[in-house]
Amino acid sequence: MSSRALDTAVTAFVDDITAALAQATESLSDVDVDALRHDVTQEAFNLCTAMVDADERHTVLELESLIDAFGHRMPDTQLIMATPADLRGSSLVVGRRRWLETDSELYGLLLEADARRGSRFADRYYERSLEIAHVVASLDVMPADSELAAISAMRTRLLAGLRRRGLPPLVPVAGQTGSTGSTGSTGSTGPTGPTGPTGQGGQGDSLSSTDLPDPPPRPLEELLAELDELVGLAEVKARVHLVADMLRVQRLRAERGLPTIETSHHLVFTGNPGTGKTTVARLLAQIYRTLGVVARGHLVETDRSGLVAGYVGQTAPMVTAKFDEADEGMLFIDEAYTLARGNETDFGREAIDQIVKLMEDRRDRVVLVVAGYPEEMDGLLSTNPGLRSRFPTVIDFPDYSTDDIVRIVSTIGAKQRYALDEAARQKLWNVIDATPRTKGFGNARVGRNLYEAAINRHASRIVRLEEHSEDVLTTLTADDIPDSVDS
Repeated sequence: MSSRALDTAVTAFVDDITAALAQATESLSDVDVDALRHDVTQEAFNLCTAMVDADERHTVLELESLIDAFGHRMPDTQLIMATPADLRGSSLVVGRRRWLETDSELYGLLLEADARRGSRFADRYYERSLEIAHVVASLDVMPADSELAAISAMRTRLLAGLRRRGLPPLVPVAGQTGSTGSTGSTGSTGPTGPTGPTGQGGQGDSLSSTDLPDPPPRPLEELLAELDELVGLAEVKARVHLVADMLRVQRLRAERGLPTIETSHHLVFTGNPGTGKTTVARLLAQIYRTLGVVARGHLVETDRSGLVAGYVGQTAPMVTAKFDEADEGMLFIDEAYTLARGNETDFGREAIDQIVKLMEDRRDRVVLVVAGYPEEMDGLLSTNPGLRSRFPTVIDFPDYSTDDIVRIVSTIGAKQRYALDEAARQKLWNVIDATPRTKGFGNARVGRNLYEAAINRHASRIVRLEEHSEDVLTTLTADDIPDSVDS
């Protein structure tokens, strides 16, 4: 039965993309729809064989699925008479992964038509091709990292094409439940709070309950696009894409009654302050909701002060209260390593023990993310025998480059109608670049502090001027930029 899943995805791809191409070329008089369908079928075959070859394993189920999906569609190839043994080692599958590295001509035609007409034909290709890719990956009980990386790379390339059209964000195909996750977990109705990021590298407030129902889950592609728009963090983005694609594949298998790998969703974030850990956690919480891991997807932030009491018997209830607050969402513990500090009588150890217990008791209801410096976090994971095994994924957040921090400052300024002239930009770059990248370097916080100081210096400067044109009111000059981060 599982081999039929690919045939279903291919049918949707061929029907949708053929119809899109027919509409896109309807002004031409000599269009042969049957020829279009033939070309689209070949495109689907190229995509499927490339994904089968992505991990170079060519399993029996993958090859049976290819035969089932294309034997009746491509009679000239005699594929319908083939067996998995015939295909394994043949040019039909070996080396086909290279197809994923090139731009699709059919996709290019749809993008050109969209640019001319303001249509959304390429959206169909984007969604249907990712659906096929996820189905192929779901044929393995445990998809290889190379398969998930191939999906992520394909998504990035296709999204770049969509952005070049100059149209609004992706519009999900009607009735499509594929990679967008638009029909993900329906969620429960209950108290929630804002879940959007407060700004790259920033720290938001913990959520407070309201009487409003939860908003609907956001499409997966919308969330990943928001992630990709963050400055820098290339390796972090790649890891999050892998996590999201693995969840998507496992959900496809579960929907078909196939065996799935039970994995822990808890995460360790390591890195200096201001590297976007909280912002990425907020997006991940919503991704987990869209993919059905949790029902609400809100983020609750805390630290040692919110978990450890000063008296006997009070710490465990405080930890439980935070897990209650994060129910069906994500609990983010910043500077979590501080829980392991102190002597044997320190109540931080009690907090760790309670956290380990609740991670197990509520593993299907709360995703835990602990964050802090790499060495200290490694020490934390060593304090309890059951702690390290519950955090299979560690994502490291490297320091931003000087260029990245300048870009972040420019983005913040643009939102508040401030712009740096070239001299100000260069001075800002010099000040940031001269700041040692030692442990505790503030990254985006350094840029934000410099920006706020520049705004204050700008205000002091312009109040002494007789004229206040819009350009003067909105332009930061080199004189406004502090001479150092400590100025």
